[in-house]
Amino acid sequence: MVSAGMEEGDFVVDTCTGRVGCVMGREGPYLQLRPVGGGREWDCSPGDARPATVVETMRAKVAAANALSRRGR
Repeated sequence: MVSAGMEEGDFVVDTCTGRVGCVMGREGPYLQLRPVGGGREWDCSPGDARPATVVETMRAKVAAANALSRRGR
């Protein structure tokens, strides 16, 4: 378990940035979040994270898929 109610693989919203990320683990006092479409992880205080809704998660996945298609992959 990473943080109360947040486990690896869960999608959360970083309330400081508004970004949706997948919980990858914990580094010291911070959650390690990775963008839905992949990319560089960022740190988020557990107090600044909340579970993402189904709509927020799907919106992030669609945005990642669209970005990937625009790159021609």
